[in-house]
This record gives sequence, structure tokens and C-alpha cells, in this order.
Amino acid sequence: MADMTLLAEAEARAGSMISLRRAVHAEPELGLITPRTRDKIRAALAHLPLTWREGQSTTGLVGVLQGQATGKTARRVLLRGDMDALPMPEETGLPFASTTPGIMHACGHDAHVAMLAGAAELLCARAESLSGEVLFMFQPGEEGWHGARYMLDDGLIDPLPDAAFALHVMPNARHGLVAGRSGALMAAADQIDIVIEGRGGHASMPHQTLDPVPVACEIVMALQTLVTRQFDAHDPVIVTITRIQGGTAHNVIADRASLQGTMRSLSPGNRERLREGVIRLAAGIAAAYDLEAKVTITPGFPVTICDARAVDLGETVAQDLFGAESFERLGAPIMGAEDFAYVLEKVPGAMFFLGMAPDGADWSHCCGIHSTRMMLDETVLPRGAALLAGLAERFLAHGFG
Repeated sequence: MADMTLLAEAEARAGSMISLRRAVHAEPELGLITPRTRDKIRAALAHLPLTWREGQSTTGLVGVLQGQATGKTARRVLLRGDMDALPMPEETGLPFASTTPGIMHACGHDAHVAMLAGAAELLCARAESLSGEVLFMFQPGEEGWHGARYMLDDGLIDPLPDAAFALHVMPNARHGLVAGRSGALMAAADQIDIVIEGRGGHASMPHQTLDPVPVACEIVMALQTLVTRQFDAHDPVIVTITRIQGGTAHNVIADRASLQGTMRSLSPGNRERLREGVIRLAAGIAAAYDLEAKVTITPGFPVTICDARAVDLGETVAQDLFGAESFERLGAPIMGAEDFAYVLEKVPGAMFFLGMAPDGADWSHCCGIHSTRMMLDETVLPRGAALLAGLAERFLAHGFG
């Protein structure tokens, strides 16, 4: 059973979590280098008996808590919170809104930092009863920058822990609900760039040109057929073209047109098949019209795969702390991507979603992540801290058993 006092202890620390979250929210930072956020975390946790590790590639940091109990199996567990923001304006009107134009914490990483810091407080207060080691991984560069991979490459979590856990807030999910699933939780994501090279000329004489625009349009439509006719719907893939560019004037046929988009997949096999299919399709369609298509695929995050034992552990801890109705098994993966996947490739563990809609609100109408108007109910922060601490405490004591 999870220690029921954890939630009460976390609620007693709500003020410090809210203060840290708001301080991080007001000064958001992008990418792998987030020094102001790092310094806020170090200052907030300076009084705790943690040793700190920092690397060369990022401003990420890992706090290490050594349990003081003896006579038990010494396990190691990692808890992760990401730190970086998004390049977008904030339109919430909050008194602690971003003071940096064009940058906003619109994915809840400010809350992730606060909840992980809260978990560090809770577990440090219980260090005498803990056997083993807890790693608190504060990670920048989640928003497409591969921050987790860099921190792994820098050796910041070597030797690898025995289990790893993370939370992700959902502002448009029921207040306090914890959700997860075994297997694929989130998708792999790769970026597509396609340039169709033709020969431009006057729009009144298209027969004297090699017009790339209709070829680009045909490629877009054919990609949708590729998805629905060559891939099993039970192992889904998604291809979305989000940007089309071509031309300079209403009466000029351009020399080239370009497409940009994203590919999502839930298995390594389909990820590779999709890459090969997109390249083959674009090149073949262009060649049919005597044009050339150059395809660049930029690899993104791998599939986020959760260990069934870790998900079972999360369900047990959440229900012990918050009640039987507090946990939900997701019926299907979410096609977003998450770079905690790099950790879960090497360490058994799980990520869980935490509902942050206001209590009693019609959560389905709340603004979701990556919205300029996204807001979180800060009263849920103690739940997140208690859940992270409970996962670590339970794993150190009993493993996945």
C-alpha cells in the first residue's frame, strides 16, 4: 500500500510548488540551454541533501538522493520532469504570464518541474526509510531538441536505473485523473521535407514548363492513400503535410515547390516502411511528369513504450493515494511524441498523464497543450508530486512486485 500521508505532505508543500511553477512560467526558455530555469531549480532545492550532476551538452541536471535505510535490496529509480517552453506567444492574461515575447510554457513543463521538485522534497524527508537511490532528472530540450538523448549520452544517469517514471499534464482531461497504458503510449515522429524541382515559365504557356505545383498536390493526396491502403489500421501511421510553398506571382509558374510535414508511427517496422514508402511515392510521381522530387526525412523521437509492470505499479499507487476512480487505462495510444522515449528504450518504466482541468469543469472544452490560452489548475500539483514520490518509494521497497 502507498503511504496515505504522502498526499497530505504534498498538499502542505503546495505553496512552494506553485511559486516555483509560476517563476518558471514567467521566464520561459527554449531548447537545450535553459540556465534561468536550472538556477531556479537549484535554488529551490538547495536545502535538500542532494548531490548534483550536470553535463556538457545541455543545462539539464540530475539530483541524486541516497536512501539511508540498510538491510534491503538497493534499487535505483529515476523520476523525470522536462524544463523547456515553446516558441509561441501567450494569451492567457495570467498575472505570471510569460515576460519573454514569443515564448510560452504551453506544454506544462513548468508544472512538471514543480511536481518533480515537490517529489524531491517529499522523498528527502523520508530518506531514512528509503533503501536505494532516487535520480531526479530535470531535462531541457524536450520540444524537438532530443534533450533526453543528450543527457543519456553525457552519462548523467549512468549507471542506468532499474526503473524510470514521468508525468505529463493534460489541461483538457478530468481534474486529478491519472491515465496510462502498457506498450506504445505515444508515437514516433519524423519530419518530412520534399522539394519538387521543375522548370518555370509564364502561366499562360504551361506546356513549355515543368510545373511542380500539380505534382506537389498529387503527392499530398497520394500520401493519404499510402497510409490507408498499405498500413494495417491496427498498427496505425499518420502522414500530415502542414506546409506547401511555391511561386512568386499569380502569372508565373515556379521552378520548384516544397512540402513539409510530419510522420507518426507506433512500431519500428512501420516507421521504416513509412519512410521508404514516402521516398518511393514522391520520387515516382515526380518522375511520371519528368520532374524530380528530393525527399529529406529528419528522424524525431522513437515510440514511447511503457513496461506493463510499471503501468501496473502506477495504477496501484494512484488508486492507493487518490481512490479507485483515479486511474484510467487508455484504450489507444496518443499520436503525439515524447522524448522520454529515449529513457524507456534503455530502462523499464512508464509515463502517465495527469488531468489538470479545474475541478467540476467541462474538461473537454478546456484549451489543450500547445494552445496560446492553455491554463492549468495548480491545485493538482500536489497530486503529481505525491504520485511521483509514491512510485519511487514503492519501487525502492518492492520493485515491480
